[in-house]
Amino acid sequence: MTKKVENLLLFMWSVALTATLGSLYFSEIRQYEPCELCWYQRILMYPLVIILGVAYAQKNAKVAVTTLIFSIIGGCISAYHYSIQKISFMQDSAPACGRVPCTSDYINYLGFITIPFLALIAFILIIISSVLVLRSIKEEKVV
Repeated sequence: MTKKVENLLLFMWSVALTATLGSLYFSEIRQYEPCELCWYQRILMYPLVIILGVAYAQKNAKVAVTTLIFSIIGGCISAYHYSIQKISFMQDSAPACGRVPCTSDYINYLGFITIPFLALIAFILIIISSVLVLRSIKEEKVV
């Protein structure tokens, strides 16, 4: 495994760990109750910390396929969640999400940074890194 791939795995693990700790901070310390869509995003992000940590320790770059799948699904959920928070016609058709409505935003920094936006950025960073790892693996096999 090249140093580039190793650094990408470490970067992906760092992003997943930061996103996980951030979501735990909002729910456990700030006492923000997660909505249903937030739970789905957590279900896809939290395992990435363990998966990527083990992959980094084992120097296993093939995990990029798994992380890519988890992140694409999580990114789609995050994008949908963010759109029902910020796009008015999407809010009108938003499903009821349980005790906490999915349209509410606990934080709204600079008018656009919400918790689903932060999750979306994390998923996008992991998607890009996973693609770069897969390309590097493919290039190693060709050479």
